[in-house]
Amino acid sequence: MISNLRYGFLLVLIVLVYIAGMFVTLFESDSAQFAVMAMRMVQENDFVNLIKGGAQYLDKPHLHFWLAALSFKIFGLFEWAYRIPAILATILGAYSCYGLGKLLYNTKTGKLAALIFMTAQTIVLSVIDVRTDAVLTAFTILSIWQFATYIEKRTLNSIIIGGLAAGLAFSTKGQIALFVIGVAIICHLSYTRKWKSILSWKVLVGLVFFGIAIAPMLYAYYHQFDLHPEKVIRGASNRSGILFIFWEQSLERTGGTMGQTSKDYFFFFHTFLWVFIPWTIPGLFAFGSRVRLFFKLKFSYNPKFEFLTLGTIIVFFTVASSSQFKLPHYLNIIIPLFAVLTASYISDLIRFDKEKMLKILLGSQYFVLSIVFTATLFICFYVFKFESLIASVLLTVLLIVIIYFCLKREARFLRIITLSVYSSLLLNSVLNLHFYPELLSYQAGSSMAEVVSDENIPVDKIYRVSDFNTWALDFYNRYPVQHTSLKTMEKRRNVWLYANDIDLKRVQDAGLDWDQQFTVNDYQVSMLSKDFLNPSTRKRTLKKMHLIHLR
Repeated sequence: MISNLRYGFLLVLIVLVYIAGMFVTLFESDSAQFAVMAMRMVQENDFVNLIKGGAQYLDKPHLHFWLAALSFKIFGLFEWAYRIPAILATILGAYSCYGLGKLLYNTKTGKLAALIFMTAQTIVLSVIDVRTDAVLTAFTILSIWQFATYIEKRTLNSIIIGGLAAGLAFSTKGQIALFVIGVAIICHLSYTRKWKSILSWKVLVGLVFFGIAIAPMLYAYYHQFDLHPEKVIRGASNRSGILFIFWEQSLERTGGTMGQTSKDYFFFFHTFLWVFIPWTIPGLFAFGSRVRLFFKLKFSYNPKFEFLTLGTIIVFFTVASSSQFKLPHYLNIIIPLFAVLTASYISDLIRFDKEKMLKILLGSQYFVLSIVFTATLFICFYVFKFESLIASVLLTVLLIVIIYFCLKREARFLRIITLSVYSSLLLNSVLNLHFYPELLSYQAGSSMAEVVSDENIPVDKIYRVSDFNTWALDFYNRYPVQHTSLKTMEKRRNVWLYANDIDLKRVQDAGLDWDQQFTVNDYQVSMLSKDFLNPSTRKRTLKKMHLIHLR
């Protein structure tokens, strides 16, 4: 399908793009917040309790924070250290895509699935704006692959690894992992009719190893919450951490008790259009083609096909779309299945010499590349204009390489794969090396941390009197901004106050005076708007944050 030399070269370029993003400032709020929570574990040597800004944190299990804390322990409190577990997990996820694709189809399909997975936009973003999803996705697809291997080959090792991976996925984000893994295995068993595989003592061994994997997380939850019924979490006491993770978590999210993000039933359908770039169009063709095929076969078993990927995707979209709490990165967990499904579709087009369809797909990928090319020019020469000669040279070199492969006369399938990967590389190299650094200069917390460092301001003397988040400032100061009241601040001297415009007015009205003031721009970088992207209207979207020294 594609030479080992080119395949290896593309993988190296993808990893280099990942590495380039390691050094980008942490995003608020989740990425910086989770980094601060892991930082507290290291600083206080407390790896049992999850604390968010001084409050008990029940929402997510511990594994992501433990991995980040371990990385901090080894490498130090740096943003790149925080991202290392996510990158390693994503590589594991890619290898698992390869393994599942090889198991269900063949080696060529597995290799292409890994390439598709690593270049899907939401996966690249998950190793930059690191939340829990990179680790969750990796262990989920590893578990699915190993359980499917057990069903096909009945090997003890595969069900042990599958059980451990399922436990680790559960310890990362809770029930969603078990839901996706369970649906995938049920779909595979239903289609292959290999139900006898679960009537074995080996399944009990898998359950034992699942229990071993989740034991540390359950102990931590029990120690933090079940032993302390007096703790009040979101207005309620007597909260059981174990009951929460096994039952209440999903009810709170699907039922909307944690808040509503979107009532749009089609939220995940139109979100998929961008999260799977540059493979969106091949992915949609693959989905539609496979649905038509199964209806044609009347869902009767055919050893040439599999229902694991398609069935899980359909069930996930149906259930997730009914939830009251929806966010784009919730799709990450099924991206590996889309990668395998899409890879199998492209492989079939190549194997059966479907030139007409390959021609259509090639045209679609030229279209995607043109959009990416236009977007990069828009970013580099309008939104945030290039000021570095080196950046301009690097962009020019990458564009020349892409143009070369556009003009090179070779098989259509080679151009489809190569141009799709280069579309991802072009977009994300520009984002990681240029757009994100420029964007994050408008993130007040990280910008103010530079001021604190440059001015040698004591981090233990910085306070706030409002409830706004200070995650980026907390992380880069290596010390959380302390919350207090304005009345208490009136009695303090020689301290610093981190304040917004409203707080500054309150300080003035209270008759307090200050002799030093530093001001930085503030913008919610996760919520881009057309006014912000337009340089001529950007100023009107900005707020201000201040650091004042009270005499």
